[in-house]
Amino acid sequence: MLDLHRSSRMRLALGGVIACVVPIVFVPYWPWSPNNYMRHNWVSVAVVACSYVATVFSLRKLKLFPGMRSAVAGVPLLLTWYALAALALLLLRLPYSLQYIFGGFALSAIWMLLHSVILWRTRRLNLAFVPLGRADRLDEIPGANWIRLDDPQFPQQPDVHAIVADLHAPALDNAWQKFLAQCTLQHIPVYNIRQVEESLTGRIRIRHMYENDLGSLLPSPIYITTKYILDVLLIAISLPVVLPLMLLTAVAIKLDDGGRVFYTQERVGYRGKPFFIHKFRSMTDCDDLNQQQETELSDARITRVGRFIRKTRIDELPQFYNVIKGEMSLIGPRAEYKKFADDLESSVPFYQYRHIVKPGISGWAQVMHGYATGVDETQIKIEHDFYYIKHFSFWLDFLIVLLTIRTVVTGFGSR
Repeated sequence: MLDLHRSSRMRLALGGVIACVVPIVFVPYWPWSPNNYMRHNWVSVAVVACSYVATVFSLRKLKLFPGMRSAVAGVPLLLTWYALAALALLLLRLPYSLQYIFGGFALSAIWMLLHSVILWRTRRLNLAFVPLGRADRLDEIPGANWIRLDDPQFPQQPDVHAIVADLHAPALDNAWQKFLAQCTLQHIPVYNIRQVEESLTGRIRIRHMYENDLGSLLPSPIYITTKYILDVLLIAISLPVVLPLMLLTAVAIKLDDGGRVFYTQERVGYRGKPFFIHKFRSMTDCDDLNQQQETELSDARITRVGRFIRKTRIDELPQFYNVIKGEMSLIGPRAEYKKFADDLESSVPFYQYRHIVKPGISGWAQVMHGYATGVDETQIKIEHDFYYIKHFSFWLDFLIVLLTIRTVVTGFGSR
């Protein structure tokens, strides 16, 4: 995402110094600190410093994407890196000071939260735009304070962060081109409209797909393989928690109405190949034709247990089997029912292109837009899918995981 707040870097650097230095001064005075507190302090300092630096680096990577909020990601990232550091300490059997590490973590978490509050108040960008070509309605895009430039003169506001224009607009005459050149000479960034649209909305407009080099949108085959390995490892690690939860869910479904526990449906998957998806049944145990209808708000077919497992996404857990088979991934575009996919292919341009990556249990479109009804909303979700394909990477997947946790907690986008 557009990042024009350089002061945040200094603020985060100061937080790292505080997290590493303050515990050295104060922790020895805690009543529960051992007498040999300082003996292994170098290992503990390394844990706190490395965890903090890794968290800041991760935040900088995640800030490239819309939907990222430091309040959402800062502390979970910190927990993740501290958990990895703790695992390394156990495997390597290194000595450490638990009191120092706890103090460093607490200070780091508090500083991250304070940083997120400051960033939240100052992160909204003031963007001036040239209302020519495709940029004539740019101020309708949320996420920034828009300043309209009707003449090639710099606005009176001293806090304009950047200029946005349709650099390919025929109406962009010599006067405007000279003005934009002067802006860059004065170190005021000038962005093309497509770049800003993608950054603020997390979507790639379908009607503008011809402007993109399709070769540049091909996902990395190396990361596709790496992602499958990570998917299997994460599933294996989660099994001690997931298996009992799945057993309880199966019992609850059976006790609720005595019908089938699992629901199987043919979907369109990777490279357009059909496969059978597995889910916990959340609707009445009716015929398959009825199950193929789109789900509506307050759908009468959803059972009591089904409403809960759909809201919390527990009904998706059997798809771990599809992930292990290589038919799906934990993160990716939604796998559509074949009949719906055929209909969308005829009405939505470039729809088939979303099959260039494996479908996922969760995905960018799901966490950014939620459930879609009708062709217009489905087209918006597909634009999110194209953004995901273009920015296909570990860091975007990690952000989707964080937003998925938010979705599970809040029930965002469920039907």
